Amino acid sequence: MRELFVYYRVPAAQTGAARSVVLEFQAELSLRHPALMARLLRRDENVIQGIDGNSEQTWMETYVIDARTHAGGVSAALQAEIEAAACALAPFINGTRHTEVFIACAWP
Repeated sequence: MRELFVYYRVPAAQTGAARSVVLEFQAELSLRHPALMARLLRRDENVIQGIDGNSEQTWMETYVIDARTHAGGVSAALQAEIEAAACALAPFINGTRHTEVFIACAWP
């Protein structure tokens, strides 16, 4: 079962706007795909120094679909839909979003 983990850096001054954008597109995706579970996380150390000397946070989005209804997990088509929705986030982050795909070894 495919699960997505997407991480990126958000300048401290942009956290409010970035949070709103992510939560909005995750809510829209969840309405279109009721089995989708989307989360937004940030690294525990909260603020780090970016390469430009400004403070930033490391954030992560996670995406999983219930294996009882979607045995393969997050499909390539859904992944493309997530990436397209996340384009709205580009003005609020440093660098790019990095997507990692993991396969669940077990499901509760």
